[in-house]
Amino acid sequence: MSPLPVVFLALVSLLFIEQHVEARTTHWHSTGNGSIALEEAWTIPELGTSAAAPPLGQTSAELDANLLDIFNQRLAHMDATGVDFMVLSCTSPCIQGISDPTTAESMAVYVNNELAAQISSPSAGNSSSRFGAFAALSMHNASAAATELRRTVQELGFLGALVNDYQQSGKDNDTLLFYDQPEYDIFWNTVTELDVPVYFHPRTNVAPISTLLYTQAPWLRGAGQEFAVTLSNHILGLCTNGVFDRHPSLKVIVGHMGERIPSDLDRIDEEIARQKVLGMPMLRNVSSYFETNIWTTSSGSFSPALLQFHKQQIGLSRILYSIDYPFETMENGKGLLDELEGVLTQEELRQFARETAITLLKLQ
Repeated sequence: MSPLPVVFLALVSLLFIEQHVEARTTHWHSTGNGSIALEEAWTIPELGTSAAAPPLGQTSAELDANLLDIFNQRLAHMDATGVDFMVLSCTSPCIQGISDPTTAESMAVYVNNELAAQISSPSAGNSSSRFGAFAALSMHNASAAATELRRTVQELGFLGALVNDYQQSGKDNDTLLFYDQPEYDIFWNTVTELDVPVYFHPRTNVAPISTLLYTQAPWLRGAGQEFAVTLSNHILGLCTNGVFDRHPSLKVIVGHMGERIPSDLDRIDEEIARQKVLGMPMLRNVSSYFETNIWTTSSGSFSPALLQFHKQQIGLSRILYSIDYPFETMENGKGLLDELEGVLTQEELRQFARETAITLLKLQ
């Protein structure tokens, strides 16, 4: 999509927002017992269809329809599985897959306005209180990203942002931008000032990396291996490059049970500590940031045993319930909660399913 049509779409949607959207910071639907889900995907037709495989038993056409939908089958499944509130975000790679900075920034504004308009649509009635949003951001320029985050939080009532791993850039998509460098401090300053979380979500790698790493075993692309490997590098980069030391109140969420990092914290801490003599700026260790700055979610991972292990590693207060709909089914997510009955105490289960999210997102 060329920059001019995107700018036009952004202006049109902005006019709609001004007429129909009220800030949504605390008005949300709560039964008092239902769950809250944070990593739940949505898209618009302008971004195209998903290349991901659908859940078993579904077709690609069904997956695409579920990504576009908010108030039909999505809401019906929420009612059937006891989801009180769902935070929506633009499906991967979204803006991180747009290399041109002008196009990316304009599309981010358009996507955010569209999401705000849809979840606040008068036709949705009381159902609009079932949904919140994480902002999509162009991360080509830290100042521009900070400006758009501030707009979405303060004017649209968004609850934070979601970035789909690194920002691809360059004429041939050959430049990767990671947000662990000092030039992104202006963005992280804004995040901490607004006191909202940023969710780090995986993306499919650009062609050069994907070709080099996965040609010999293409089945490892995607959620089975590629996503966790690439995104865990980014999260560990935030740690080792001192982002949390420079911004001690920063809040980051990582899905899929922390992209495997909590499963290997002992070795990570021991081996990375050896890099300090080589000039690594990190002041603490990775484990400590899971006590103060990083939360994980259960999105796409429905193993009670793994959750119990991570509870021992990082504490249940750092783990939030999520589903990864529509790439995973809400029924599988509810199955995890059902299996945890008797494994966790009722207080622990309530904390995991909703209370930690209420506090982190300031839903009270």
